[in-house]
Amino acid sequence: MSNRRVVRKLTLQISAICLGLGGLLPLSYAAKQVPVQAPSVQDTQQNLIARGQYLAIAADCAACHTDPGTQQPFAGGYAIHSPMGVIYSTNITPSKQFGIGTYSEQQFEQAVRHGIRADGSHLYPAMPYASYAGLTDDDVHALYSYFMQNVTPVDTHNKTTALSFPFNIRQMMWGWNLLFLKSGSYQNDPSQSAEWNRGKYLVDNLEHCGECHSPRNMMMAQKQGNDALSGAALGSWYAPNLTSDKLSGLGSWSREQLAQYLQTGDVPGKAQAAGPMAEAVTNSLQHLHDDDIEAIITYLQSLPAVAHPQQSKPTGDFGQASNVDTDVRGTAPMGIGLSQEMSGKALYDSACASCHQPDGQGTADHFYPSLSHNTATGGNTPNNLISAILFGVQREVKGKAIFMPNFGPDSQVQALSDQQIASLSNYIFQQYGNPDLHVTPEQVTVLRQGGKQPLLARIAGPASIGGIVLVVLIVLIVVIRRARQKSRG
Repeated sequence: MSNRRVVRKLTLQISAICLGLGGLLPLSYAAKQVPVQAPSVQDTQQNLIARGQYLAIAADCAACHTDPGTQQPFAGGYAIHSPMGVIYSTNITPSKQFGIGTYSEQQFEQAVRHGIRADGSHLYPAMPYASYAGLTDDDVHALYSYFMQNVTPVDTHNKTTALSFPFNIRQMMWGWNLLFLKSGSYQNDPSQSAEWNRGKYLVDNLEHCGECHSPRNMMMAQKQGNDALSGAALGSWYAPNLTSDKLSGLGSWSREQLAQYLQTGDVPGKAQAAGPMAEAVTNSLQHLHDDDIEAIITYLQSLPAVAHPQQSKPTGDFGQASNVDTDVRGTAPMGIGLSQEMSGKALYDSACASCHQPDGQGTADHFYPSLSHNTATGGNTPNNLISAILFGVQREVKGKAIFMPNFGPDSQVQALSDQQIASLSNYIFQQYGNPDLHVTPEQVTVLRQGGKQPLLARIAGPASIGGIVLVVLIVLIVVIRRARQKSRG
């Protein structure tokens, strides 16, 4: 059954009975009349499983636990490129030999909310259990019911995650959890509306938006308070500011634009989803109920503004139509042997103009978007434009595939060097985007390799005993400070 059919079926099921997700659903999700006859046990179980399926979609479980190479749902094997190395997702089908088929509900809850597997070993925070820690008991129960009763077991071996020393010592996560893992499910804020509370629960817990959009502290934990959801580097990409700031955040977006972006990943003249956000739209956000989309927007628009001082005007307001100079149009060679000395405008004419048009305004149907009035070219970081060139863009919405080929080393159309991508990016920023941005070949090299490594990964590199000692000292200092703060409180 397609995702769309599942969601439509689920909408009817949830509208028919009062399922209340821990008291968080708005009234439109609940039946407004008491049924004359109580539902049968079978109906109740079916509704519970359907609810669990919706929660799994909202939590985007399939995105990480499905290997694109095999396309076996939830069978694991997806390579997550973290700053500490490659982490492979595990098989979470009810396979008794390789998956979670032998897990009790308590063991399932421990894995989802605390990052501890049935064998007692620790999961890495690539599994967003720090966000899932806030899931309600009812939601965990529904998820368990769905995975155990409605997911097909796949007897596939788990790929081995082999991080370098010291990150291969999973016991170290005990200290990280002690410092940064909050316990207890989400509690409604009585001073806020039901819609706001639902939105916060979705953003902070189920959809775990902060895992990408919140900056990290030195120990790679999400920063909280005013820094939450204020934008962060995400490997090669940049997850933008979601606060209500009018220049660098969402303050200049209307509710209609936000809803359209969440459900389609495309707002012409504003933004197009790429990278991890394209995956979120494809696998999760487009399948949410309208009420949940509205709740997310209500919560995001309530966030205090966090300004990025270097942003001079809204990210989507930069640029205008500007034709490629006629002296290069049509003269640039085609094929794989483009000269390293080619100018940015010649590279644009050769590699980009046929789709994005010579004036950079894209096609009339917006399949190929405009490069002006585009957050990828109007932000205060070049990461997303460079990454789109390096890795391409791919998402699927309502059965329609949106695709831009990559120009990286495995490109099927044109492999570009770091120097060429830097020249091309600078031309695009000058012609269509934020002219204050300037890209160097060295920046492209870093993004091609997965982005700048965080300090923790640099000081605790392979076989670095000094780094280990420093990390342990940092942990001890943080623990002592927290203990002192609690004693004073």
